[in-house]
Amino acid sequence: MTTMFSASAATTFPAWLGAHAEKAPAEDATPKPARDEDAELMMAVAKGDEKALAELIRKWQGPLINFFYRSLSSVEAAEDLTQLVFVRLYRAAHSYQPVARFSTYLFHIARRLLINEFRRRQRKPLETMDPADLRAVDHSSGRDQQRLFEMEEAFQQALVKLTEDQRTAILLLKQQELSYEEIAEIMHQSVAAVKTHIFRGRQKLKEILSKMM
Repeated sequence: MTTMFSASAATTFPAWLGAHAEKAPAEDATPKPARDEDAELMMAVAKGDEKALAELIRKWQGPLINFFYRSLSSVEAAEDLTQLVFVRLYRAAHSYQPVARFSTYLFHIARRLLINEFRRRQRKPLETMDPADLRAVDHSSGRDQQRLFEMEEAFQQALVKLTEDQRTAILLLKQQELSYEEIAEIMHQSVAAVKTHIFRGRQKLKEILSKMM
């Protein structure tokens, strides 16, 4: 499939893994919900507004490529699936109802496509990526840059060893910065189950990385 996205968005070093504090569960208080500009854009897409679709693509192509790349270790597959998300989004625009945040709706589509891709790839080895192919901008010494590549490769190899639930929950929390409640809705699981996936996934990542680094 010919892609319309830049591969560079998929190769950012995962500093987010430990850089952000976890989001606390929503409090009992029910403040007025914030305006969801993306949902408004989606409603405009339903009316045939091509500029609204272009704006959604501009905003979400990077996060989607990152999400797919971290799960599949393939820039090409990440770009193809990202394009497919927007195709499905466009086709479903006429029936879209903003009952949840747009990001929840978007990553629900993305996860379904990811699961389908895993099924298609059953028993097929995951593609690996040569760290030399990374396009991250780095102005440090050659030794530091090589170390960065090695860490990136080790992290990616560890990430794909998690279960799909663990990997998806961690990526949605740390990479996409979604709340536990949003992740639970995307994964059709309870908040408690999501927290368990994240806890076990982190423990497994630490265990794997400690043996590799």
